[in-house]
Amino acid sequence: MTQNRSLIAALVLSAAGLVGIAVDEGYSDKAYPDPVLGTKVPTIGFGTTGGVRMGDTTTPVKALQRKLSDVQKFEGALKTCVKVPLHQYEYDAYINLAYNIGPTAFCGSTLVKKLNAQDYPGACDSILKWRFVGDTDCSAPGNKTCPGLWARRLKTHHQCLGEVQP
Repeated sequence: MTQNRSLIAALVLSAAGLVGIAVDEGYSDKAYPDPVLGTKVPTIGFGTTGGVRMGDTTTPVKALQRKLSDVQKFEGALKTCVKVPLHQYEYDAYINLAYNIGPTAFCGSTLVKKLNAQDYPGACDSILKWRFVGDTDCSAPGNKTCPGLWARRLKTHHQCLGEVQP
């Protein structure tokens, strides 16, 4: 039985979606330099960057609370640019991507244009275009710089398509 898509206004990130983002981001109790932007954008907890300074520390509980607060801001941004109904798994996948690339990049993307044109498969496939860290193509065979990013994109792509990850 196929489940209907829901109006985006009625959707919120699922618990599984929140845990998925936390797992994808990884955890650090100490602020560390962003892999691309360095100490200009320190990161802490489960991928939090806003208001973080090098030397900051956190706990798992505080980091997860902050993650939820951060994600809710991304949900608001996504709801302003996506105008079509989604399945819960699609919504979770797009929030995960928006959290990673930022709401401005997400909302200005070809992915959102395809999504709003109801090209659902094409929008999901567009997730795979977000494969670069700087000039490095993370999908390149033998890539040792950012294989985790490519693995995350593949996982998010499968999730978006409603496929069970092997």
